[in-house]
Amino acid sequence: MDEKNKIRIVLADDQPIVRQGLKYIIDSQADMEVVGEAADGKTTIEMTKNTNPDVVLMDIQMPNGTGIEATYNILDSMPYIKVVLLTTFDVQDYVFDGIRAGAVGYLLKDTDTKELLDGIRWINQGQAIYRTAMASKALAKAISEGKNTEQNDTKTSDLPEPLTERETDVLQQMAYGRKNSEIADILHISQGTVKSHVHRIFQKLGVEDRTQAVVFSIRNGLVE
Repeated sequence: MDEKNKIRIVLADDQPIVRQGLKYIIDSQADMEVVGEAADGKTTIEMTKNTNPDVVLMDIQMPNGTGIEATYNILDSMPYIKVVLLTTFDVQDYVFDGIRAGAVGYLLKDTDTKELLDGIRWINQGQAIYRTAMASKALAKAISEGKNTEQNDTKTSDLPEPLTERETDVLQQMAYGRKNSEIADILHISQGTVKSHVHRIFQKLGVEDRTQAVVFSIRNGLVE
């Protein structure tokens, strides 16, 4: 594969053996490459700014700034970068804090290799993946608190063109990381109809992909 078409990834973890293992797995893929490594929060921020990756695999517990803090900092200046929290801790508060920081994925380090690689590909394509036991509770908490945060008081009715009831249903399912086929089954509509709703949601929210739509909806309380 052409180098310029590969998914560029920064690895952030304070354990060298973890970085080495991830680098070996990722660099063995034809469509991915590791472009930088960091062992602490501060270095992760600097490395990301210097390498401009597509995806950052971010540990949470690191010295000189946690992964959550680094995520806030990175996305404040580079909101197009996709941050995936990769940790050993399946803790609701961590998932919640990651969502609020703008991370578009939360995976555990014992995740199957194929699931990790597929997750990176899906996230790079604009999907959000929160697949841990605590994820659904944390998402519900993020959505609920987003609706009650003074700084995030956007309502569907405040949009230039409000979302329809069905579009809101689709957006809610997107916020849980579900694919079009899954949404179609849950809402008893065709995949083509789901695709049309997703396109309209992007237009109305002024976003370019599923990741941006999900983060926007969570931060602004647009889903129930």
